[in-house]
Amino acid sequence: MRTLGGRYQLVRRIGVGGMSEVWHGHDRVLDRAVAVKIMGPSVEGTFGDVSGVDLVRAEARSAARLTHPNVAEVHDFGTSRTEPAGRDVPYIVMELVEGQTLSAHLAAGPIDWRIGVRICAEVASALAAAHADQVVHRDIKPANVMLTPVGAKVLDFGIASSPGAPELDPDLPVMGTPAYVAPELFEGLPPTPASDMFALGTLLHQCISGHLPWRAETPTELVYAQRYRDPDPLPELDGLPSEVEDLVSRCLSRDPEDRPTAMVAALLLAEAVDARVYVPIQEFGDVMPRPSISPWDQRAADEPTSAEVEVEQVGGRHRAD
Repeated sequence: MRTLGGRYQLVRRIGVGGMSEVWHGHDRVLDRAVAVKIMGPSVEGTFGDVSGVDLVRAEARSAARLTHPNVAEVHDFGTSRTEPAGRDVPYIVMELVEGQTLSAHLAAGPIDWRIGVRICAEVASALAAAHADQVVHRDIKPANVMLTPVGAKVLDFGIASSPGAPELDPDLPVMGTPAYVAPELFEGLPPTPASDMFALGTLLHQCISGHLPWRAETPTELVYAQRYRDPDPLPELDGLPSEVEDLVSRCLSRDPEDRPTAMVAALLLAEAVDARVYVPIQEFGDVMPRPSISPWDQRAADEPTSAEVEVEQVGGRHRAD
């Protein structure tokens, strides 16, 4: 049985992606199950002059700063020498999250809009925590949301952006899954919290309607549709609050300035389904750019709602019951 760093035994492979594979592992020092993400050879050269080791180290540092119930925790980072090539292969040791991905859940058939809204409230809560810690996820999609008995967990900060992370060549292809990538990123603008909110809007629309906001046969058609066409309207569903429909529309706005913050989205979605979310005390401040707050956002942030009436400070964050 292969062991990394003299500590992490690889028990069985549980996932394979374009640039990495994930293993169910065992931490021999702490005697616990873990997930081990190992980058594959294809990562070298994918990001121009940025080495795979530097990229994965940046991912580990970004994710390790986040402590939130809806974010999978990062435990460790290391490299392992491969034979016979003799390369240093980077790996990240993470919390082993047991459950089913949202993509698998959606593939099984439509879900009740209340379940979808609750899941997206938790994803928005995780994004609010990431944005407060100066991290933009950049790849929010159903495959990166794990549904567990204790709630949704956001996975994979593999292409996250944060201060101090290696800069990628702007001439390289846009990173992310096209259906969830904000239109401004295809124009060469840098990722911001607002680009994560576009992905959240796409996810929320998909959870409510059962399909993507724009339908296209190819990625090129999809990018064109996102830039020049309005998204498909949401179906008329019994009990779906108009505030949720409005939130979807604003998240999918072509103008990043019109999109709400993750904190506002988390609170409004939680209120819609009487759920509990954990949100940061404050977001970014002056550290990273953020969309301006519209009167709609200001009202949601200032006026008490059922999701905010009983707010108490918990470990440096707000708990909204």
